[in-house]
Amino acid sequence: MYYKPVQNRSRTMIYIFCAPSGSGKSTMVRHLLEKHPDLFELSISCTTRAPRGQEVHGKEYYFVTVDEFKQRIANDEFIEFEQVYEGLYYGTLKKEIERIEQDGKQVLFDVDVKGGINLKHILGERATSIFICPPSIEELRNRLERRGDTSPEMIEKRIAKASTEMEDMKYFDRVVVNDRLEHAFEQLDEIINEQ
Repeated sequence: MYYKPVQNRSRTMIYIFCAPSGSGKSTMVRHLLEKHPDLFELSISCTTRAPRGQEVHGKEYYFVTVDEFKQRIANDEFIEFEQVYEGLYYGTLKKEIERIEQDGKQVLFDVDVKGGINLKHILGERATSIFICPPSIEELRNRLERRGDTSPEMIEKRIAKASTEMEDMKYFDRVVVNDRLEHAFEQLDEIINEQ
């Protein structure tokens, strides 16, 4: 696929990726980053959750304590933030957009659904919001179970949350149904090429 060079755009484009947990949004984002490392860069979110597996502070997330997160709120360091569950916060740091713009790249956000809706509201036409949708709730449950990094209780919470989040897809500019990975990649490439 052909992508317009950054220098031909009047301003940095921002792509907001959202989905229920387990739908494949991180895989979609990784696809763009690996295919076009000179064009896209991921905005690193801040969270109070513990790292999973081989996750590294400053790469996948900025991992902070609840107190540190609340201090950043008080310092007005976030574009948006959300308390997803009791004591579990995620937020988008203002400095991330600035950092990526200084590198001359397009910004990719991999955020939760509420955060994505908030970002789109704040950034307006400058951003394209993309909802990655699982083919069904049953398939989403299967994916979460296969990951093996989530307790059964948390899977139930995520499935309940996913049902609500699916109702919010109407607020997004584009929807990609992740039924077959290659087909989803093709849909995503078409969206990016339209910009």
